[in-house]
Amino acid sequence: MSEKDDWQPLRDLARRVLDNNEPLVLTEDVCDLLRRTGGQVALGAEEVEQALSEVPRATGLLREIDRRISEGTLRLTPALLRMYRLRDAGDLEGACRQMEEVLAVEVVPLYRDIASGELEKLKELKR
Repeated sequence: MSEKDDWQPLRDLARRVLDNNEPLVLTEDVCDLLRRTGGQVALGAEEVEQALSEVPRATGLLREIDRRISEGTLRLTPALLRMYRLRDAGDLEGACRQMEEVLAVEVVPLYRDIASGELEKLKELKR
């Protein structure tokens, strides 16, 4: 499964558990989802497995995965918009800087891949 396939169910689970105080039930499906999404946001397999050993730790894992997705989205989306505006205005250095700033702090591989890909495109334009 891809991030696209996993992240919405993860976000739905997070809303139910973290926002609506529903209990987290560590079913096989829930554990599998947390394993996949944990890896997708750069959490180590051992760290994820340890967290799945008890509900409070698994709840913390869910919170951390949700945080990484949310913060990465809030970081990347505006940076992309600024990058496109700067690129379209002819400021390729400023546009590159937007993606470099994301890459300096981002840990989620998907978001890093997007920023890296955009940075490479900008570098091609500069040549």
